[in-house]
Amino acid sequence: MNSTFEVVEFELWRPTNTLLEQDIRGLADLLHDCVHAGASVSFILPFTREEAAAFWRNKVLPAVQDGTCRVILARRDEQIVGTVQVDLATPPNQPHRGEIKKLLVHPTARRHGIARGLMIAIEEQARAAQRTLLTLDTASAAAEHLYASLGYVRLGVIPRFSLRPDASALEATTVMYKELSPAS
Repeated sequence: MNSTFEVVEFELWRPTNTLLEQDIRGLADLLHDCVHAGASVSFILPFTREEAAAFWRNKVLPAVQDGTCRVILARRDEQIVGTVQVDLATPPNQPHRGEIKKLLVHPTARRHGIARGLMIAIEEQARAAQRTLLTLDTASAAAEHLYASLGYVRLGVIPRFSLRPDASALEATTVMYKELSPAS
């Protein structure tokens, strides 16, 4: 699974009845495996695949269907190995802003440029939605390094922001932003 010669395809998630359950299972597996590998993305252990599927089905899917969220998938051999979201549900005074959420790459697929590819693709979706400012927060030093390499500016750190996935301690989060040039 770690071969550098494997092709990863990036796509905008357009849930269809034909593939919906397969995509929900794939996204649930991805989220479950990332949380169990220590990803600090809002969930606490124990965390089941059913809870992961419920997140995608009950929270993300409705937002995608009503156009307030766009999701990029990274697939390798039809398996979902990564994803990222841009939340477009901003207040009326922030129609130019989007929030990057849930950048996930399966632990066995990391260090192959998938996260970078996902971020580039989601930025294009943000531009298409006429968003010129993206915000995000991260508890991961590796993710912070990636974001900085893509032009995100570090604003600061909020201490004791959230529990670690194993609930062992509170951890800080780093807040970042990036200004995008408008879509041409």
